[in-house]
Amino acid sequence: MSWALVFLVVALIAGVLGFTSIAGAAVGIAKILFFVFLVLFVVSAIMHMVRGRRV
Repeated sequence: MSWALVFLVVALIAGVLGFTSIAGAAVGIAKILFFVFLVLFVVSAIMHMVRGRRV
């Protein structure tokens, strides 16, 4: 689940930088990155739940 958390953090950072116009010209790129990493987070979380814990 560590990759899922990494994707979530990156998505949140991209969202903060893009949605608050701090990045100026990079708003579009930040929005795209936000959704890409959000999707990767969801897929990673689902795969973790389906696979279950391995010891």
